Amino acid sequence: MQIPSTVLTLPEAASTPIGAEVYRGLTDMPKHLSPWLFYDERGSQLFEAITRLPEYYLTRTEHGIFARNADEILEYAGCLPLTIVELGAGTAEKTGLLLQAAVRRQSRVDYVPIDVSETALDAAKQHLEAEIPGVRVAARVADYTQGIAEIPSPGRRRMVLYIGSSIGNFEPADGVRVLREVRRRLVPGDLLLLGVDHVKDAPTLLRAYDDEAGVTAEFNKNMLTRINRELGANFNTRLFRHRAKWNAEQSRIEIYLDSVIAQRVSIPALDLEVKFARGEAIHTESSYKFTPESIGAIIERAGFAVTQSWTDERDWFGVYLAASR
Repeated sequence: MQIPSTVLTLPEAASTPIGAEVYRGLTDMPKHLSPWLFYDERGSQLFEAITRLPEYYLTRTEHGIFARNADEILEYAGCLPLTIVELGAGTAEKTGLLLQAAVRRQSRVDYVPIDVSETALDAAKQHLEAEIPGVRVAARVADYTQGIAEIPSPGRRRMVLYIGSSIGNFEPADGVRVLREVRRRLVPGDLLLLGVDHVKDAPTLLRAYDDEAGVTAEFNKNMLTRINRELGANFNTRLFRHRAKWNAEQSRIEIYLDSVIAQRVSIPALDLEVKFARGEAIHTESSYKFTPESIGAIIERAGFAVTQSWTDERDWFGVYLAASR
């Protein structure tokens, strides 16, 4: 007699994006959660605060590169007219420098910001069209990491911005996959402008991800607060400690939430109870750091060829212009 196999029936909430991610990540060993869970409304506000911290050099360093080199970047972009598309645009604060340079060259420019946050895109459209006459914003609400339906304005040369070192949040193979998806929607001669954080001394890196004021710790723990709100969990954020670690072998900063005691957490929407040993970690983010050689290899594997690059005076951050092949 054949004994029927047991079929595991998951709660309905486990089929939602957040439910599926939390169920998968917290039943795996070691435990992990995806960094996209950071970005609810409160998380987005906290990240904006992080970008203004003295320890967090990334945003102001990249901004400085654009401030000094925007006109040259647009010159290297070549023939006009040029449509500018941005992945993960947010409120597009740094992008304004490039758009101003584009308007100086071609009077009018179409700008297509793509982001999951409709609120951020609305803010970007409002301030860019008000402050830079000649910019026409056509925002698109979408998660570019799950594939891009199209990149608009065929027939015009397009420059896709992927700045802020967002590529560093992916495993290298996944980063190549994302850039290949972009390349598939472009034609030879279209452009990619990629901003990446460079490898540097460990103390500088660690301070950037574990600031003295504790804003990054609050940002990390907000992921648990979101799970409480959306899935009815009972995480006590005071019983988890934010930790940043530099993994030199993998060339990445790793972010964790460590359980400070042995505890159990209930997540009713998933019909799940999660046990934590004292000191057990949830891995919430990796942020890869690059050399010109390592990022160049990723760009090449994705189907682009680097044509020019810019950096700051300390070589802490790099902006790479690449043409699709």
